[in-house]
Amino acid sequence: MTFFLATPWGSWEELRSELQCQDAASINAGVRPPSGSRHILLAQSLGAQHGSCSPLSGRQHTEWLHGVVFGDRSGSLSPRLSVASLCWRKGKRSMHLPPHPHPRLEKMEGQVVGRMLRLFRNRLPRLRAGSLQDNLRDAVKEPERAQEHCLPPFAGGQHFFEYLLVVSLKKKGSGADYEPTITYQFPKRENLLRGQQEEEERLLGAIPLFCFPDGNEWAPLTEYPRETFSFVLTNVDGSRKIGYCRRLLPAGRGPRLPKVYCIISCIGCFGLFSKILDEVEKRHQISMAVIYPFMQGLREAAFPAPGKTVTLKSFIPDSGTEFISLTRPLDSHLEHVDFSSLLRCLRFEQILQIFASAVLERRIIFLAEGLSTLSQCIHAAAALLYPFSWAHTYIPVVPERLLDTVCCPTPFMVGVQMRFQQQVMDSPMEEVLLVNLCEGTFLMSVGDEKDILPPKLQDDILDSLGQGTNEPQTSEQLNEHVSGPFVQFFVKTVGHYASHIKREANGQGHFQERAFYKALTSKANRRFVKKFVKTQLFSLFIQEAEKSRNPPAGYFQQKILEYEEQKKQKKSREKTVK
Repeated sequence: MTFFLATPWGSWEELRSELQCQDAASINAGVRPPSGSRHILLAQSLGAQHGSCSPLSGRQHTEWLHGVVFGDRSGSLSPRLSVASLCWRKGKRSMHLPPHPHPRLEKMEGQVVGRMLRLFRNRLPRLRAGSLQDNLRDAVKEPERAQEHCLPPFAGGQHFFEYLLVVSLKKKGSGADYEPTITYQFPKRENLLRGQQEEEERLLGAIPLFCFPDGNEWAPLTEYPRETFSFVLTNVDGSRKIGYCRRLLPAGRGPRLPKVYCIISCIGCFGLFSKILDEVEKRHQISMAVIYPFMQGLREAAFPAPGKTVTLKSFIPDSGTEFISLTRPLDSHLEHVDFSSLLRCLRFEQILQIFASAVLERRIIFLAEGLSTLSQCIHAAAALLYPFSWAHTYIPVVPERLLDTVCCPTPFMVGVQMRFQQQVMDSPMEEVLLVNLCEGTFLMSVGDEKDILPPKLQDDILDSLGQGTNEPQTSEQLNEHVSGPFVQFFVKTVGHYASHIKREANGQGHFQERAFYKALTSKANRRFVKKFVKTQLFSLFIQEAEKSRNPPAGYFQQKILEYEEQKKQKKSREKTVK
């Protein structure tokens, strides 16, 4: 039985943004009750909204999930807790509140509910200030505020970034510990509405924790290797903001503490933002005042379309005017990833097993020493799922105080620093793939990872990956070489999805699941697809396809058309031979 806690929509977004809860840190999304109810039901790994919930995964699908909810059907507040249930039924998903809880559930309130409330009181010391009625009024405005600041990802013509921040370590009172604190912010936003100001405070309050995820035990250093890494903050509406970080020792003599330059953006393009961080770092060695005109020029420039370049003019004292060119990769679906770290750490066979685990939405933990290795490898693993998107808990580098995330019973993909290995190993975990990137080994596994994918398609992937690996390649060529075989895997298994969406006169589509997997001639492929269609990966993908009258003209569709053309040519040759 899985329990959920209800709280006002605005308060939950604050709790989630500030990441003050360890036990609830792995909660992936909120499920908003149907219109008329003013409360949000917090649920682990349920990605949909407005009462249209998706099952946890094919393996974790349950018929009944019970929860704890404030209020009644009308949304009015109740002075006590009542028990609600989420009902999953074939062809129908619904949420209802029983008017009179069962006696067993009444008894359960005194045991489990009390324990949950104590957990939330201890872990989440503060909610939004103000009365509950104020919180509810603000909750109605929450989706509007989210849309104001969340730019659509990977599109041309939008702003490069939202904030440039410098996060430094400051002494905590009289103790020996340090606390990460934002010491520089660009731009400084003024005259914000109350809701916008609260949202900004919540966002900025969460960021320092991820810039220094390795805890507060620091001491001044004379040497420190520069690290470039990233983190992801997921909004309650499912949109994501990416933090691009450069951690290093500032210029100077003698022992000093590292600091982090952090760029917050809704755009995933790691190579490009790494170059921007190079420019920021170079200017910071001169003066913080030199950073402002460069970042202002960058903010005013439109983000280029795939394959295009934007050129910035920047003046540096004693160096004169410089022209900086920032080029976006032509193939935009791989611009946010670099597979080189993953290939250095793991063999092709191991990468294939990680892919298989991710496809079935299992729990995956990566261990590594460096923040750069962790973030690059986890982004690379998630990118292998293209054209599908990982919709569950996703934390490239888990901060120390959120390590309880690994105990979450729902799917997750997280990175943990090697210094916390024993703490992770001692945690109560079930069916997890624990990957040691330093040693290139699996410390824990379910045991069936080699049997998840169809054998013939596994061989095809390994053969493709093994070709031309010793030849020198650019970063883009390497990304295409690694990603291509996995894209081809999805082309062969689910590339025929569009022909099994029946449309009504109004254009609304309905996916014919049974006919879809029966169309596969290979029994091994059919067995795999029967499992895959139950995942949230596939459900979210097919929901978008049902809404669209025509398949999206993207990279995946291009590969589908190429594959279908190859099959036609093969049939034509076979007829000619006969």
